[in-house]
Amino acid sequence: MNESSVRAGVLGTGSYLPERVLNNRELAERFGCSEEWILTRTGIRERRFAEPGTGSSDLGIIAAQRALDAANISPRDLELIICATYTPDMAFPSNACIIQEGIGAKPAAAFDLQAACSGFVYALVTAAQYVIAGNLRYGLVVAAEINSTIVDPMDQKVTPLFGDGAGAVVVGRVTDGSGLLGFHLGADGGGGGLFFMPAGGSRRPSTFETVEAREHYIKMDGPSLFRFGVDALVQSSRNALGRAGLSVDDVDLFVPHQANLRIIDAGLERLGIPRERTLVTLDRFANTAAASIPIALDEAVRSQRLTPGMNVLLTGFGAGLTWGSTALRWS
Repeated sequence: MNESSVRAGVLGTGSYLPERVLNNRELAERFGCSEEWILTRTGIRERRFAEPGTGSSDLGIIAAQRALDAANISPRDLELIICATYTPDMAFPSNACIIQEGIGAKPAAAFDLQAACSGFVYALVTAAQYVIAGNLRYGLVVAAEINSTIVDPMDQKVTPLFGDGAGAVVVGRVTDGSGLLGFHLGADGGGGGLFFMPAGGSRRPSTFETVEAREHYIKMDGPSLFRFGVDALVQSSRNALGRAGLSVDDVDLFVPHQANLRIIDAGLERLGIPRERTLVTLDRFANTAAASIPIALDEAVRSQRLTPGMNVLLTGFGAGLTWGSTALRWS
């Protein structure tokens, strides 16, 4: 694609974090460990948990409204809404349809996309293809998660890792050489057992027995996920940069999925990207799954750490196993 071609770019960003802060001191008291034990193993100091009864769409609606305001776009101008989530309000209707109603965006097409922590990158690439093909002018990508409903409150190894939140971007046409330059998506279904929730689907519907066995909470193989996360971060980033015609030295800002600080640091070392060119929000918000990248992206924009003309690399990886990266020139 040449520099004068129409590309899809991000026109506005928004995010929302619940007000309730759960810090390491509270968790240390619950689990009988030290705050330092949690911090050194995760890089997390605190996370946000939504109030009981809150749906992930509630967070997504606020993030979406903020992204629309930033883009100066009316909800009525939207033609497509994609919501990336693995914690939807319910099995159906989709979170995207609930968000459409909440922001007043009828009759935009709306559907959910489930690629776990890679979901935002998958959804962003999907929306961009509609724009590039000339089938829509404005689309909205929302990633919203309430992990607090699916982490076992008594699981010391899992609960400290996760938080709740939502991020959103408006996607539209750009013609000044900015926008999506290249992407890479992939999956390995053979690794599905490394991170999953056993019950609640069609194979194991909810019963008294599944609830009693605590099968409606996240189950994960931490060491294997660590190795996968580092490899996926590095390889997917390199592939996306190669397809965009960029090198690591061209990256002005790197926004990785905020899963674990040790994964990020190991990936940075292998890629050769310095920490000062990397955005880390993990210490304050923990792992917000699909929402982690757009939350960080919105923070970068609002703090003016990301400005027009800069090259930004977004990389996600998660359950499935899935991974994905996009290289963009900020518009």
